[in-house]
Amino acid sequence: MTYISIQEAMDKGEGEVSIRGWVYRERGSNKIKFVVLRDSSEIVQCVFKKDKFEDLWDELDKIQVETAMTITGAIKKDERAPSGYEISATGFEIVGHCDTFPITKDQSPEFLLDVRHLSIRMRSLSAILKVRSAYVQARETFFQEEKFIRFDAPILQPSQCEGGSTLFEVKYYQDITYLSQSWQLYSEAGIHALEKIYNFGPTFRAEKSKTSRHLSEFWMAEMEAAWFDLTEVSEFAKKELKYCIAKTAVVCKKELELLGQDPEKLIELTKKDWPTIKYREALKIIKEKDGIDTPFGKDLRTVEEHALMQHFDTPVVVTHYPVEAMAFYKPRDSEFKDEALCFDMLAPGVGTEIIGGSQRSMDVEDMKARLEAEGEDTSNYDWYFDLRKYGGVPHSGYGVGTERVIAWITGTENIKDCIPFPRTMLRFKP
Repeated sequence: MTYISIQEAMDKGEGEVSIRGWVYRERGSNKIKFVVLRDSSEIVQCVFKKDKFEDLWDELDKIQVETAMTITGAIKKDERAPSGYEISATGFEIVGHCDTFPITKDQSPEFLLDVRHLSIRMRSLSAILKVRSAYVQARETFFQEEKFIRFDAPILQPSQCEGGSTLFEVKYYQDITYLSQSWQLYSEAGIHALEKIYNFGPTFRAEKSKTSRHLSEFWMAEMEAAWFDLTEVSEFAKKELKYCIAKTAVVCKKELELLGQDPEKLIELTKKDWPTIKYREALKIIKEKDGIDTPFGKDLRTVEEHALMQHFDTPVVVTHYPVEAMAFYKPRDSEFKDEALCFDMLAPGVGTEIIGGSQRSMDVEDMKARLEAEGEDTSNYDWYFDLRKYGGVPHSGYGVGTERVIAWITGTENIKDCIPFPRTMLRFKP
């Protein structure tokens, strides 16, 4: 017997089909039973009439949600059915029996995370993960078209690049090392050989945060390019996101609609101009329009980012944050010494930072002084400073928080639903 996916059966439209999957819903009487079967492509209603299954009715009657089974029958259009098609069953086989499934309606988010190995089957989560997959694949295509080279950096790293307080310590034989906060320091070595590189990999931050926008393990989509300055790298970031969002909106039209999102609006968004403003201008906007008086020198918090993005309907790039709030490798502006040549991209509505990047400093003495002010041993960075000593060139890069982008374009309230198995301050299993 040749099985096809439910979507392929629906595309066929009529005639005999054989499908397989898991019971999504079931109901019935002593004469007829309705089973809505799901697979990774769709759901379809299947009808079992008792007069055709007299000898197997007891077995059919015991079917529960999430039972794995195969079904053969004739498919036809039926607007009353959940997905517009119905199969009149002529045969079936139970492949995997199911106990009473523990997931029902109106259960708490924490319980659903406790049983994530089961709740991942929910249609909404499946849709989000399909969007994630399509987005990541679109990004691979984008960088191939842009003639970038994939470059993989180690996850075990001896030093920090985003602040020592968020490092995860790992015992490494007789030594101590750390889980990666970013590939960045290694990517800066890579561009001197390969010039334009990109990466996609797990990133770890031991942030003591319980918010809906933070994860302790997330996947960073990063790039680095020789010769790029701040303007070039921030404009390239806009180009990347526009490309990936537009491609994903086409590929995942059905999934986005299931999640209540309009794929056409996302495509239109990618055709608009996305503005770039300076940090000082952002402070002025939220002070004049929202009464939020944030002094120069502080990084923008969630409240400021959210307030700012209520005034824009597209992503916004904010540049030139204060040096004192930035990492050691973000260089000072030559004209305004208190400003760093860096940028964040913020998403509209939710006001979430989705990209962070910068031009990279070439001033070794300034970087050493800033590291020392953080209590760092600068000798751990000698190899990094060598990059400036041996043919160093101007370069820039950024990292895209994949889960944050997916949360934004899918309208997902909690970033934990944008990764298969979330790791947070309070959760490291299942």
